[in-house]
Amino acid sequence: MLERGKQALQWPLGIAKEAILTIPRVGHGVLLCVTIALATTFLAEHYGGPTLLYALLFGMSLHFLSEDERCLAGIEFAARTILRLGVALLGVRITIEQVLALGIGPLLTVVAGVVFTILSGVVLARLLGLHREMGLLTGGSVAICGASAALALSAVMPRHANSERNTILTVVGVTTLSTMAMVTYPLVVGVLGMNHEQAGIFLGGTIHDVAQVVGAGYMISESTGDVSTFVKLLRVAMLVPAVMAFMWLFRHERRRTDGASRVPMLPGFLVAFVLLVIVNSLGIVPTLLVEGFTDLSRWCLVTAIAALGIKTSFQKLAVVGWKPVILMVAETLFLLLMVMGFIFLAGVGG
Repeated sequence: MLERGKQALQWPLGIAKEAILTIPRVGHGVLLCVTIALATTFLAEHYGGPTLLYALLFGMSLHFLSEDERCLAGIEFAARTILRLGVALLGVRITIEQVLALGIGPLLTVVAGVVFTILSGVVLARLLGLHREMGLLTGGSVAICGASAALALSAVMPRHANSERNTILTVVGVTTLSTMAMVTYPLVVGVLGMNHEQAGIFLGGTIHDVAQVVGAGYMISESTGDVSTFVKLLRVAMLVPAVMAFMWLFRHERRRTDGASRVPMLPGFLVAFVLLVIVNSLGIVPTLLVEGFTDLSRWCLVTAIAALGIKTSFQKLAVVGWKPVILMVAETLFLLLMVMGFIFLAGVGG
């Protein structure tokens, strides 16, 4: 009996020992990424602008540190483990009740927008002579939730020489386009004479990043801001089936590139995301805790994007050319026209 007790304790003790040994190994790199996150958050809060883009550019300016042995392990840890934690914690912002309250019209608009924008990305990438993976990654990012979707989807795609470069390009592109949309789309709402619900569906269904959706929505009115936020969170919820689809699509490639005999269909961070949505829907999570998890998610994503920036050089990005930019602009326009079609032709939100 005593021997069995010792054996039962070996596994958790082994995990604890591994975690303790990991801290000094990744400490320097993680501290570097957190410092960049703190600096860029301060900059964004006091002078405006997208925090993720600032973190990315700051990280890229420190690319030389990716060759420092003391920082390398921590940078890798931030770019993978901390990233997945941040994506998982996004689930605390969504409830099933919010999704159902929107009705069938906005739901169909969002689902169709996500599916057809991703498919359009594949077609457009082929026309531009780009790899299918680039079309899927940019299409998913434009369709779902911008930089956060790019990070989540890239985490389950096969890793190769250009995978991190493609992720960085996508994050830069969708963040820039999302910021431009935050400024210009409210003007489009005014010109087209949309009501508050239509405006909320339009903004929430077309702008890429959550922060820019909130900014654009409440720039018009409080009711528009509420609708746009709910529609946007519904798009964020589409991250779950999208990641599952990507896992299935790339299962053979990941098995080959990762060297694993079996690749799980549901990654741990996606399971955590779904569980947080369910728990939050039950109304048992205190508001203070929800706000705390939301802030932690944001900090994790900023830290992870800083790590990705450190791992990427301007020189590597320069050789890609304008084709990925054209691809993301085309996907953005496709999504814009599709959502407008649902609003004016199908009468969604009317």
